[in-house]
Amino acid sequence: MGGNYLEFQFKIEPVQPASEILVAELGYLGFESFVENDDGITAYIPVEEYEEDLLANVHILQSEEFTINYDFKEIERVNWNEEWEKNFTPILVDEHCSVRAPFHPKTDAEFDIVIEPKMSFGTGHHATTHMMIQHILKNDWEGKSVLDMGCGTGVLAILTAMKGASKIDAIDIDNWCYVNTLENITKNDCEHINVEEGGAELLEGRSYDMILANINRNILLEDLPVYEKSLNPDGSLFLSGFYSGDLPVIEKACKELGLYFVENFERNDWIAAKFSR
Repeated sequence: MGGNYLEFQFKIEPVQPASEILVAELGYLGFESFVENDDGITAYIPVEEYEEDLLANVHILQSEEFTINYDFKEIERVNWNEEWEKNFTPILVDEHCSVRAPFHPKTDAEFDIVIEPKMSFGTGHHATTHMMIQHILKNDWEGKSVLDMGCGTGVLAILTAMKGASKIDAIDIDNWCYVNTLENITKNDCEHINVEEGGAELLEGRSYDMILANINRNILLEDLPVYEKSLNPDGSLFLSGFYSGDLPVIEKACKELGLYFVENFERNDWIAAKFSR
């Protein structure tokens, strides 16, 4: 039937960080929307976009670190806006920062951020984004140069702009995140944010007062030397996307680069930590 979708139910053990990696991989292959569940994710792709061997290109499905099972069924065409309105709720972080969709009414929060809730991570609902918002609220960004690495929806870059940051780069390796961030900076009148598609290779020769990197443990460890090289002498580095059990490993790697632990937030066993020279 034309216009219909295939709905895939992926059951994942352990759920994180596999679900985030799976979403990123499926996004490249034409899957249009995702819903996070307690035991995995539900993913949707138009019937005409799906080919029988498509999932053979999803590397994490072959990983021995995770157990991932799935089944799928055909469903009638979905009105995504209607679905998001039913499932996407606005959030308020520390009474100061609201993150909402365009169809939610404006709030009285000091910082009112509008995010188009599509398939990018970073709507504020995930614990890591929530805690990074807490770090931004707690620190001074006035006149600072900022890097939002792995920007997702651009929500962190947008909040630093609202808090007075002067020069902001938002970078993500995922094309969809790049496009969504462009859309969201326009919605929030933050067009001075520079958005780029790529990875740590883009940082050559650049320097920042503040670096935010909400990615995952392995990429953080791999790219830490690049972040350290790009951090100004009095700068601060904010890291998230890893579990509490990984903090000692992250802290040791930072210390070897001359970056010392300052403080962290913890939420649902996830960590967001601040480091300085």
